[in-house]
Amino acid sequence: MKPKAAMLIMVLALPVLVVTGHAQVSPNPAESPATASDGTVDTNIREYIELLRSNVRQRKAEVMAAMMQLSAADAAKFWPIYNQYDAELDKLNDLRVANIEEYARTYTQLSDEKADELIKNALTERRQRSELLAKYYERVKQPLGALTAARFVQVEDQLLLLIDLQIDSALPIVGHPEEKVAIGVAQ
Repeated sequence: MKPKAAMLIMVLALPVLVVTGHAQVSPNPAESPATASDGTVDTNIREYIELLRSNVRQRKAEVMAAMMQLSAADAAKFWPIYNQYDAELDKLNDLRVANIEEYARTYTQLSDEKADELIKNALTERRQRSELLAKYYERVKQPLGALTAARFVQVEDQLLLLIDLQIDSALPIVGHPEEKVAIGVAQ
């Protein structure tokens, strides 16, 4: 990977690190800021998530632009398609955020049924995201060719994996309510 590309990916990952660093789930529901009775904290968290989303979206687009290296004519074809993709991805991300929020509310008293529901929701979201990427591979391929479309999918997939790793590593592992565990190592 070129140094410029590596730097851009690291810049993209920084807001995600900030998100996960501030949004970690507390093992004690009484300590959770989202339990404020007036809803102010919950509203502030939602606004903070939206701000970070817009920042991540902007940085992600910057990385995509650097990695795609499109001519002006190809960029005019690519970016409207990418913006449509990003809007659809945002809707899927709303489902993911809702699922994570539900996990945060319930993981200390998680039943088998609730664990099953939450993991099935997460797996459905990942499948839908893969299907969305496949759909937009075809949409990019039509006007720009398979090489450019493959580059789009490869870069987008790498960016999504980085974001997923940051988010998932901040969540406590099911069955370990007293400690945060990521990839088998206590944090």
